[in-house]
Amino acid sequence: MQDDGEVIRVGVRCRTDGARCPGCGNWSRRVHGSYLRFPADLPVAGRRVVLRLRVRRFTCGDVSCERRTFVEQIAGLTRRYSQRTERLRSVLAEVGLALAGRAGARLADVFGARVSRNTVLRLVDALPEPQPRTPRVVGVDEYAMRKGRVYGTVLVDVETRRPVDLLPDREAGTVAAWLTEHPGIEVVCRDRAPFFAEGASLGAPTAVQVADRFHLWRNLGEAAERCVSGHRLCLRAASTEPAPGKAPAPSLAERGSPWPTGHRFADRTRAKHATVHALLAAGHSRRSIQRQLGMTYRTVKLLADAATPEELFQGQWQNRRTKLDDFKPYLHERWAEGCTNAWTLWEEIKTQGYTGGYGAVRAYLQPFRTTATAPAARPPSPRTVAGWILTHPDTLPENERLKLKSVLAACPELEALTGHVRAFGKMLTQLQGDQLPQWIKAVRTDDLPSLHAFANGLERDLVAVTAGLTLPWSSGVVEGHVNRIKMIKRQMYGRAGFGLLRKRVLLA
Repeated sequence: MQDDGEVIRVGVRCRTDGARCPGCGNWSRRVHGSYLRFPADLPVAGRRVVLRLRVRRFTCGDVSCERRTFVEQIAGLTRRYSQRTERLRSVLAEVGLALAGRAGARLADVFGARVSRNTVLRLVDALPEPQPRTPRVVGVDEYAMRKGRVYGTVLVDVETRRPVDLLPDREAGTVAAWLTEHPGIEVVCRDRAPFFAEGASLGAPTAVQVADRFHLWRNLGEAAERCVSGHRLCLRAASTEPAPGKAPAPSLAERGSPWPTGHRFADRTRAKHATVHALLAAGHSRRSIQRQLGMTYRTVKLLADAATPEELFQGQWQNRRTKLDDFKPYLHERWAEGCTNAWTLWEEIKTQGYTGGYGAVRAYLQPFRTTATAPAARPPSPRTVAGWILTHPDTLPENERLKLKSVLAACPELEALTGHVRAFGKMLTQLQGDQLPQWIKAVRTDDLPSLHAFANGLERDLVAVTAGLTLPWSSGVVEGHVNRIKMIKRQMYGRAGFGLLRKRVLLA
């Protein structure tokens, strides 16, 4: 053993009676010489370890063999052309499976095995292909290779919570072929995508298909939000009472001068009017004021004769039509509803034909903000109300419960929607799938078109939905692995081809 400070060199001499030729497999004992190999081994105390191996070269005795000479290999220690021992290769491959290239190379450098990120990925890619096993309960879902363009399929053993295999696409034929090659599957957990339903029916016709409860609840939430959006007027009626200290915005007549404070021409006229009247009160004549202020006599006369500066707002200042005039009633209405964002209001009136700029809208709304009165409380959004409806009443905060109560009191349709949603939630959490037909029948008695569409979708996949609301199996563990695949893709920095991604998902 030799210690060079940073590298520990260990000398090993290997002696065997002979070796088998890798070309023909015959045993050979004819030694043709020897030479040294220096494979790197696992580090010791943070320092690199290099083995100094003296190995022999043999001559193949079979004259028909293409390999005339070959070098002996030490089982479990070396392989052809390798610069590292088998155990160092396996450790770096495990690091690559867990952390991918860049992070794996940094960690290897910390414990003394300096390699590049490409080497780490090559060691992972050289691992043997994983052999998928046949589960009894399999979960199927899609994952994105390129979001919105390329999708694949992940299959998970729901009982052991381990991934079974990755497929390069999400076609029904690919899923069916995999299920056919792995007989013995009894339950298939899936979402309501038609290609997974078709693939499961073709590849495992005897298996029970279970619709995922998470997706059922999510689809119900989307339908409930559409129902609430169709009753926006009921939300406004429920929030007509202004908050304490609040009042509607002032009308144009209540605002007094058509030119508010902040308008450059109006402010300049008011300043001149005040200066002229102050000098008149001090005893100066109009001619004297004309010389002091550098004005014409006619201007001084106009300012002196006007009792208030608003009397001078004439001609081009007053009663001139602007691009905003046709949209002012809409602005007043939206302000009274609680929308006080000038940019939002400008975007809204642009869709109605307004061609002016944002500054004109902001300047017109500025007096609304400076008055003592304030707009009424803004009604809750459809998404907020749908969230209240989808939340269990026992966990809903008291203030939100009271707001929901006022909304439901103003709209019988939303009250019926709330009853149907809570009945479905009870059916889902208590696994009462046998009550699904009665629930669908009750939904059709109310005027809730979005909920009717949701019920129609349930009927098209009634067997799988009933199984999902009855059996304990679910696709939640599959969703977790989909998120894990997203993390692995981001670690790979664009290097996650399907083969490399499959090994990282299945072998890590």
